[in-house]
Amino acid sequence: MAKQFMKGNDAIIVGALQAGCRAYYGYPITPASEIAHAAARHFPALGATFIQAESEVAAINMVYGTAGMGVRVMTASSSPGFSLKQEGLSYIAGAELPCVVVNVVRGGPGLGNIAPEQGDYFQVTKGGGHGNYRLIALAPNCAQEMCDLTMLAFDLADKYRNPVCVMADGFTGQMMEPVEIPRAKPIPYDHTAWAVRGDAATSKNLISSIYLEPEVLEQHNLKLDKKYKEIQQNEVRFEEYKTDDAELVIIAFGIVSRLVYSTVDRARERGLKVGLLRPITLWPFPTEKITEISRRDGVQILSVELSTGQMVEDVRLAVEGRCPVHFYGRCGGMVPGGDELLAEYERILEGGRS
Repeated sequence: MAKQFMKGNDAIIVGALQAGCRAYYGYPITPASEIAHAAARHFPALGATFIQAESEVAAINMVYGTAGMGVRVMTASSSPGFSLKQEGLSYIAGAELPCVVVNVVRGGPGLGNIAPEQGDYFQVTKGGGHGNYRLIALAPNCAQEMCDLTMLAFDLADKYRNPVCVMADGFTGQMMEPVEIPRAKPIPYDHTAWAVRGDAATSKNLISSIYLEPEVLEQHNLKLDKKYKEIQQNEVRFEEYKTDDAELVIIAFGIVSRLVYSTVDRARERGLKVGLLRPITLWPFPTEKITEISRRDGVQILSVELSTGQMVEDVRLAVEGRCPVHFYGRCGGMVPGGDELLAEYERILEGGRS
């Protein structure tokens, strides 16, 4: 397979096209604009559809319509634009349609700035729109994963007929790294059983998220809940690094996990038993693995995030008080340095603040 040097944002489009995505609707917004730029360049050249929508609201509703045709479709944005998509995402999840949406997170709240953050964690993992629904959420930490996890996102979306979010951050989107271009893959899913295209094969299908009778809507919600439990059972993904004997396990995702890898090695050189657990799926969250770690004698856990503390709440729920849980965060586009993190590890292992 060939390798190319590219931004993480460009790698998103490489992965999408290799996965068989054939429609992109979006609106440029920093630091995600290169995704729309690359889609505008490559989608029409390959006979696929690219439309720059008049707004983020328009874009997600175009996704809704195209997903209803059984076409692999995506959109991408950054935090304020992702907020505008929430109503549409709830409709798409309620209608059980597959699609991929990318959020390259920037500083907030409000307009904030264009620097990297992870403050959209709640919005992505808890369902930012109305109703009882979930997004599958994948968190790449390099350009290669921006490509590979986008390909995975389309498969998961089709498998569960559910929207999937690729949640990155401004640094991961803007960094340039070598990316091994994967082979294009055939699309294994047959959509004719539910998609609507106006032909004889699909003319009897009906896609909607409206159920006016309370008893019927309750049954629909219970059906969705059963699906979400299946996803939690089957699709948890994470990576461990030197956690077997760790007295302090760092939990970090995205660009922060890249920083933690190196600081784990530096901590080990100083005799500190530190390890990393990196969630790759933010939802479903690796709750069982964290619960297992929390049962070890003498272990402590530190959640490191580009936020004022969001993922740490899921960590605490997994731990249920069995061991100390600490938090260290930077926000507003600030990213911790290696010496800064090492000092925090030392403070915790020497009995410092929680």
